Amino acid sequence: MSNITTGPDGLNRCSWSGSVPEFLPYHDNEWGYPVGDNTRLFEKVCLESFQSGLSWRTILNKRENFRAAFDGFDYAKVAKYTEDDVERLLQDAGIIRHRGKINAVINNAKRALELEAEAGSLAAFFWSFEPDAESLPEPQTQTTSPESVALSRALKKRGWKFVGPTTAFAFMQAMGLVNDHARGCVCRERAEKARQEFVRPT
Repeated sequence: MSNITTGPDGLNRCSWSGSVPEFLPYHDNEWGYPVGDNTRLFEKVCLESFQSGLSWRTILNKRENFRAAFDGFDYAKVAKYTEDDVERLLQDAGIIRHRGKINAVINNAKRALELEAEAGSLAAFFWSFEPDAESLPEPQTQTTSPESVALSRALKKRGWKFVGPTTAFAFMQAMGLVNDHARGCVCRERAEKARQEFVRPT
């Protein structure tokens, strides 16, 4: 199975988890496990947008810097950022200094507040796009899905930026809306158990 690798503990995992050292703890403890926390969901949308054109390793290594720079991705605070904050962020060597992506985070924070008022919570909105698990193809065989296309369209309709279908699908994989751990990966059953126990936000 080309999408499986044996980890340092002798257990089988998704092959990407062994490509660089930073990926193993992220794969084992975060990726694919369901998240209902609004701040973490917003953070992930932002980090996925920063990843566009870059590697996830780059973003993961800078994640704590991003959190410090953007007030822990508290979108109520980020929504109030001014041009002075943009200039501050453009001088921050600890993050990706891309004006368009920085502005997108601020824009999306404002849109997140609107979405929260509309849907009750970001979590309720995002989880409404959870696909039927029975309808999913083999894990790690797609980079978009009908649901990620629909999520991307819904966000763009509401004014969100840097939220294309591929970004939306990566978000859904990471936040546990789909269990895309490879068959044979030790974390697939763990993630599925967490998904079964997870109370979907409404």
